[in-house]
Amino acid sequence: MSTDSSSNSDPAAKDLPDDLGGVAGLLDIDLVETGPERVTATMPVTAKHHQPFGVLHGGVSVVLAETVASIGAYLAAPEGHTAVGMEVNANHVRSVQKGRVAAVATPLHTGRTTHVWSVKIHHEGEKLICVSRCTLAIVQQESASSS
Repeated sequence: MSTDSSSNSDPAAKDLPDDLGGVAGLLDIDLVETGPERVTATMPVTAKHHQPFGVLHGGVSVVLAETVASIGAYLAAPEGHTAVGMEVNANHVRSVQKGRVAAVATPLHTGRTTHVWSVKIHHEGEKLICVSRCTLAIVQQESASSS
């Protein structure tokens, strides 16, 4: 995973795991740029990303959107806190069968207990295919010893 945290000038910047794992790993989501003001990720569109009629599944777009919004909210949250999804909506404006999509998340609101992030997903840097808004709760992280 290649990331550019240059937009985060805080010397105590939060680290991200080397491997996103989980569903992000299954879908081959790659982080390109990470910071508390902008997160960008790309994802291929292959048959495993399709719905039954041969185009990118809307739910896959939503996973991509929530992934970038969650990472941004985590990076923007105070030390000792993390972000968890509360609500996500998406408008799918164009279908895609193959290629690569890129998601860019930017904050609309970064409050003490909630964040709202806007995500735009484009196909190969051109056509808009999905717009999403994600609301995230900012919660205290559980310590590793309590799990």
